[in-house]
Amino acid sequence: MMFSTKAEYGVRVMVELARRAGGEPVPLAEIAAHDGLPLAYLEHLVARLRKAGLVDSRRGSRGGYMLARPAQEITMAEVVAALEGAIAPIECISEAADGSIVCSRESSPDHVCPTKLLWTRVRLSIVSTLRETTLAELIGTQVMPAGTTLPALEMPSLQAQALPPALTTGA
Repeated sequence: MMFSTKAEYGVRVMVELARRAGGEPVPLAEIAAHDGLPLAYLEHLVARLRKAGLVDSRRGSRGGYMLARPAQEITMAEVVAALEGAIAPIECISEAADGSIVCSRESSPDHVCPTKLLWTRVRLSIVSTLRETTLAELIGTQVMPAGTTLPALEMPSLQAQALPPALTTGA
């Protein structure tokens, strides 16, 4: 799954607003010029972020945009949802109104999608990561000294899992 430029550029705008939080509102043209992003597209994205209550705006000669809440209170799940809508790793998986995961290929209770478990887990991992990541964390990683590396993510060892013969024999 790949997020679109809506999420990429929108997160970049939010990071820039977070970096400048507490000061004057930031003109969108300034962010566009600084990051080399198309202004008209950013205007569209900021309208979505504003509608979601993530940014505020001020008109006038000293106008621009600012965060609606402190950076530590804004999660990437909120930002991505405002820009991309619901997260689904493949088009047949969606979230029902009650929060359950639905596969559009399951036409009846007797027909269970054999891959629904996989895609549900993928979706939950993505959503969990976005919920756990705040805007404040992103600006914190931006000021790390050059050469500093992030800690390695803990990943389960493939050796500890039973692999199908085709993966272990190279067939």
